[in-house]
Amino acid sequence: MLISVAHASVEVGSEVAGAPSVADAFWTNMGLIGLMFVLFYLLLIRPQQKRLKDQRAMLDDLKKGDKVVTGGGLVGSVTKVISDTEVEIDLGASKVVALRYTIQTKMDDNAKVNTPKPAVVEDKPKAKKAAPKKKAAPATKKTAVKKAPAKKTVVKKTAPKKKTAAKKKA
Repeated sequence: MLISVAHASVEVGSEVAGAPSVADAFWTNMGLIGLMFVLFYLLLIRPQQKRLKDQRAMLDDLKKGDKVVTGGGLVGSVTKVISDTEVEIDLGASKVVALRYTIQTKMDDNAKVNTPKPAVVEDKPKAKKAAPKKKAAPATKKTAVKKAPAKKTVVKKTAPKKKTAAKKKA
């Protein structure tokens, strides 16, 4: 038999020793769900809120002369704070107006950013040094490429027709 005698002898309404009640199972599941919520808060929600708070504080403290990096990767310095939502940024060769929330970071004076220097147009070209001449490789003889002869088509010769009796009589 598949069912043991001890399980078979239990009445429908009575509890088996050691089996959890419905209330115990419910509170165990609620405890696991609560634990998952606490872990999500500690690992995901709280660090994100801290980053947003720091970003908001950095954007509120923007002033003229701060070096910033925009969300598009442009590096420049703030030349003018237009409003609560806009700032003017000098990129070196041009000035642009950017929304304040698109600014990703504010550069410290200690941090070095590899920014390309603007091209300087010179009136007088610099004298070029003569490059050493390389010896030319000796010319190689080019041989004429011969084409393969065209393939001849095979013509089947038909056997001469037999003279019929009518032609013999004629």
